[in-house]
Amino acid sequence: MLQPKKVKFRKVQKGRIKGVSQNASTIAFGSFGLKILEPKYLTSRQIEAARIAITRFMKREGQLWIRVFPDKPMTKKPAEVRMGKGKGNPEFWVAVAKPGRILFEIDGVDEATAREAFRLGSQKLPGLTRVVVRPDYTAD
Repeated sequence: MLQPKKVKFRKVQKGRIKGVSQNASTIAFGSFGLKILEPKYLTSRQIEAARIAITRFMKREGQLWIRVFPDKPMTKKPAEVRMGKGKGNPEFWVAVAKPGRILFEIDGVDEATAREAFRLGSQKLPGLTRVVVRPDYTAD
């Protein structure tokens, strides 16, 4: 699973996901990208499951880039614990995905393969996603 090696603070406040993504909203590395359309938290397990689904369908052809990293710890209180007594312990890591953020990028495969790989990968992720193509892409 993806998670930071070291963090400054063990616990962080939840906050709110407001606005649209400013950075990582355009394709930078590959020819095809998977863009999220809703504000969501992506857990490290979801990111890993989507990565496995995409690479399995591509059969080790092409290259895949992951453009999100889970660097926010989410806490959870144990089951059947009364209210109060402080914040729970960090249980898992999430990446904050604002609408318009590119989550994954692919290069080295044809468009039909990329679309199907992203369709399988998006089933592992929460929220609506869309496949985007680099503006200057031409099928060779």
